[in-house]
Amino acid sequence: MVVKNSFAYDVFVKNSLIQFYSVCGRVRDARWVFDESDDLDVVSWNSMINGYVRNGEILEGLKLFDKMPQRNDVSWNSILGGLVRFGSVDDACRVFNQMPKRSLVSWVVLISGFAQNGRPKEALALFREMQSLDLEPNSAILVSLLSACAQLGALDYGNWVYSYIQKKCIKLDSILCAALIDMYAKCGSIDLAMQVFHSYGDKDVSAYTSAIFGLAMNGHSIEAFELFENMKSKGISPDSISYIAVLSACSHLGWVEKGFYYFHSMFDVHGIKPELDHYACMVDLLGRAGLLEEAENFIASMPMKPDNVIWGTLLGACRVHRNAEMGQRIGNMLIESDQNHDGRYILLSNIYVETLKGENAEEVRKTMRKRKIKRAPGCSLIELDGVVHEFLAGDRSHEKTQEIYQFWEEIVKKIKNYGYNVETRSVMFDIEEEEKETVIGYHSEKLALAFGLICTKPGSVIRIVKNIRICSDCHSAMKLVSKVFKRKISIRDRKHYHHFEDGSCSCLEYW
Repeated sequence: MVVKNSFAYDVFVKNSLIQFYSVCGRVRDARWVFDESDDLDVVSWNSMINGYVRNGEILEGLKLFDKMPQRNDVSWNSILGGLVRFGSVDDACRVFNQMPKRSLVSWVVLISGFAQNGRPKEALALFREMQSLDLEPNSAILVSLLSACAQLGALDYGNWVYSYIQKKCIKLDSILCAALIDMYAKCGSIDLAMQVFHSYGDKDVSAYTSAIFGLAMNGHSIEAFELFENMKSKGISPDSISYIAVLSACSHLGWVEKGFYYFHSMFDVHGIKPELDHYACMVDLLGRAGLLEEAENFIASMPMKPDNVIWGTLLGACRVHRNAEMGQRIGNMLIESDQNHDGRYILLSNIYVETLKGENAEEVRKTMRKRKIKRAPGCSLIELDGVVHEFLAGDRSHEKTQEIYQFWEEIVKKIKNYGYNVETRSVMFDIEEEEKETVIGYHSEKLALAFGLICTKPGSVIRIVKNIRICSDCHSAMKLVSKVFKRKISIRDRKHYHHFEDGSCSCLEYW
């Protein structure tokens, strides 16, 4: 009809056609319309670039961006957003630095890009740069800042963001509310998370889901179930993410039967078709409970092909419950199908070590070296006066290194009087995860703890975030330190929080 009625020469019509084809995934047809036009304006170029970005062809979008005779804010932000969306954060930084003028949208895109791609320190640093220019953040930036604080366990910084929201009278919408709850929960302050939850009037499913996740992560799974049921009683239907939250709560408590009840009610009651993430939760639930054969049978019954995350979850359970036969079988399969994931090699190697098959373990390590797979080092973060300090295993780069190591030695002497002994099995496992520590006792969370004890006031809570699972040796040490030094110690590992107090842990030895 456009061609028949001679509208094909109208630039506005052509721009609409480019956008139409792009939205429909017909990027080649969009480019044909673009190339056939003799009268292109900046909207034409932006529409075509957006088309490439929308359809995942970021390199083609960049090529076209480089050819643009004239660019406006939309042009720059389109390519910036496209790079961030596909994880090219360093390229996005280069574009950001080249921009002749940065709008608020530009700052939003890059700060959120850092936060969403696991670079929280850079998100906070960029925000500080933005502050130095006297630019006021909007709600989207604040959500990204809260996400960065959650990743780092930076409670002081998160408190500052909340204070800023209150001081500036920024409306607490459902997204910002959920981000606040999530931040406080992931910083180990579940009481503050629930204060935000209860203070927000018109709660939706996202606020409930963040609170349920937070309760489960912090060892309050029963309260998580109660909140899930309370949400339903108020006529708020759970979504697929809500079900991941409640299944995680089941996993933390080992409630297999209840987990299957919720898993089946997803579709039977709410018509939500389980996805891979829900199946992964069920495998984790069965694996934690030691029901490894049931977990493998469950995987075999899945209506879709299981991914490597699901098999990796079962492999981790094999190590915890010392099922060498299944662990070796699944581990060997994973290091072939998931060759670039360092964790698969490490788990399999340690399963061999723990079953006294040192030669097999060495073969796994040789394969790792041959394939040039680098192991991600275990690290722990601790915030002090708004500054996040990072420690690696055996780390000696901190300015207080000598004081930290000396104090940890004093700690060990004291807790040995209360029965502390190094747990050899765990240490053997963590030699791999912690980059083969030369000194067995200096896992990253132990160094962070010593630093925290040195630099914080007596009686204050010490909060640590670790990127891998806490080992049983560190777990035992933390319990005794909490008793001897009369301190609350909160450590978030890859799975959930361990709150140590007076010689006990909130996980009840089930992790």
